[in-house]
Amino acid sequence: MAKHRDDDLDELETLQLGLVRMQQAAAESGDRVVIVMEGRDTAGKDGSIKRITEHLSIRNTRVVALPKPSDRERSQWYFQRYAAQLPAAGELVIFNRSWYNRAGVEVVNGFSTPEEQAQFLRDAPDFERMLVESGIRLIKFWLDISKDEQAKRLKERRSDPLKALKVSSLDAVAQKKWTEYSAARDAMLRHTHTPVAPWTCVLADDKKAARKAIIRHILRTAAPAKVARKTAAPDPKLLFTFEPAAIEDGRLAR
Repeated sequence: MAKHRDDDLDELETLQLGLVRMQQAAAESGDRVVIVMEGRDTAGKDGSIKRITEHLSIRNTRVVALPKPSDRERSQWYFQRYAAQLPAAGELVIFNRSWYNRAGVEVVNGFSTPEEQAQFLRDAPDFERMLVESGIRLIKFWLDISKDEQAKRLKERRSDPLKALKVSSLDAVAQKKWTEYSAARDAMLRHTHTPVAPWTCVLADDKKAARKAIIRHILRTAAPAKVARKTAAPDPKLLFTFEPAAIEDGRLAR
């Protein structure tokens, strides 16, 4: 068992070294990278982001987790406050939840109107196309977990004082509105998965395996060729490019 843990740590450190090399190259080339981290409540977004950023430069790395919009922000173009957070040359920006709030939590909990939600699904692909055409490397992750695993993690969150800051008022509806969240996810993926800005789905019941698969995908997508070539592809049973069939064939939790 100890040997297995050591192997896991060695593998993670090797992947994190690849991220350091990626950022060093970005600092020289001026590359701009945006990672969108979305998923079910408790799917492991925070832990994945922590592993990605653990050894990266604070100056060149930002994690963006915006609070609910102010009255002034609600009067602006929806994408405006997210656009203000986009990276400059050599920077990596990770959105811990993003503009896709409008396609998920807002849909399920009625925080925006059906008209606003429909407009978002029309506009998001164009917004992302403009980001990519401007030279930004955009990587979108959807972290998916089973209903039973979510229930287990929510229970652990409530009972562990070290996780008190993760507790949200929305936790109470995550299980009750599981079906509604599934429907919102399906609509979001179908409408906003494009050749320019595809969704990458991650089956995240196994946190450690999911984190490593995510880093592998980042390296193979955004790292210099010499780093990408040395990085083995993620297990396709854990990480795959979205396709509509995944909604029906059981790869994404119902």
